[in-house]
Amino acid sequence: MRHDVLADVLSKINNAERVRKREVLLKPVSNLVKKVLKILNQEKYVGDFEYIDDNRGGQIKLQLISKINKCAVIKPRLPFKSSEIEKYEKRYLPAKGFGFLIVSTSKGIMTHNEAKKQGLGGILIAYVY
Repeated sequence: MRHDVLADVLSKINNAERVRKREVLLKPVSNLVKKVLKILNQEKYVGDFEYIDDNRGGQIKLQLISKINKCAVIKPRLPFKSSEIEKYEKRYLPAKGFGFLIVSTSKGIMTHNEAKKQGLGGILIAYVY
């Protein structure tokens, strides 16, 4: 039984990037994983992805473009206020403007930059750089 599907997926992406694979097959898939991959695609860290329904949790075929240095989930998932986001930026990202945090807010899943612009707080999910 898997406890954290997102952690497994980000670990697979990290390992595939290290050995310079061009694509990786991710399974099982959840809605959170799909939303996080959509954000990674919008920020140009990964290529396109395709959902394949196999009636057993689904699979995603993800194209890699060798831009990710590290990606991981934040455990425990910490709540934050809009005024505290700089503290977590310093803790999880290597430099200002390099990478981003993925956060869950009342308006949905987004990057920390979008949450900062909208003045939203929420819960930290993952980081990518």
